[in-house]
Formats: sequence, C-alpha cells, structure tokens
Amino acid sequence: MAEMICSRGHFLRKVLGITALVLLMQVGIAGAMPFAYIPNSGDNTVSVIDLATNNVTATVSGLNGPMGVAVNPEGTKVYVTNFGNGGVSNNTVSVIDTETNNVTATVPVGIDPNGVAITPDGSKVYVANNGHEYVPGKTVSEIDTATNNVTATVNVGTAPIGVAITPDRT
Repeated sequence: MAEMICSRGHFLRKVLGITALVLLMQVGIAGAMPFAYIPNSGDNTVSVIDLATNNVTATVSGLNGPMGVAVNPEGTKVYVTNFGNGGVSNNTVSVIDTETNNVTATVPVGIDPNGVAITPDGSKVYVANNGHEYVPGKTVSEIDTATNNVTATVNVGTAPIGVAITPDRT
C-alpha cells in the first residue's frame, strides 16, 4: 500500500510539474510579444499598444499613410506599408525596430502598397502593391529581410490588397 501512495504522489507531482511547465511556456510566449502595432493613416504614425495594460506606450512617426503591418516571428521588427497620404503615393515599406520603436530602414516597393506578410522563418516579406488604375500591372514585392532589398516582383491581378503565407511556406 505504501508503494501505491508513493506512486500516486509521484504521479501527481509529475502532472503538476508538467502543467506548471506548460503554463510557464505560455507566459513566456505571451511575454515575448506583448505589443500590438496599429497603423494610423490619418496622422502618418503607428501606435504601439501594450497588450497587458491596453495603453499606448509609444508612437512611431515618419511614415506616409501607413496601411498594412506585420511583425517578424522574433518580434524584433515591424514592417509597415506606406500607401501614401493626400493623393500622393509613397511606395515604400518602413522597418521599425521594436526595441527602440524607430524606423531603421525604408524599402522602395511597387505603387500603393497595402497588405504585408512575413514568412514563418522571417526571411522574406511579401507586399501587395495595389497600383493606380492608369498604371498597367499590379504587383507583389518580395523583400529579403537580411538586406532590406526587393528580390522579386510578381505581376498579379487587379487591385491586390492582401497577402497570406502558408505556415509551411509551400
């Protein structure tokens, strides 16, 4: 009978230990990226919201009609499409360092960039360029995140506004 109690106690310690480990892992994952990034096209900024408090903790300026936004898997960079403002296209993607909340790079892309997505490994960013009705060919730009250069441009259908990438990148 003593062995059974010992086994039951050992079993309970294992279950509680595994449960605690899973909870700590979830807290660690949630703690890795506790911020939301909201593009504000009207005032050419991005608001940084602390998800734990639901307060704006920073405002990133120096953008031009920010539209789409995506965060890399490590949570270290935010990519924001600059659609333009006041009828003037900007045709760029701004790269924001999440530690400093400053724009660290600006990448020229196609006309009127909207949607943006990052590959699961964080190596590429894809941007849907809506273009103007009088400009032939709407495109998607591929940006290499190591160099912040456009490495490919793909012609697509009329008025692309979003991008999605499969988790396994197939």
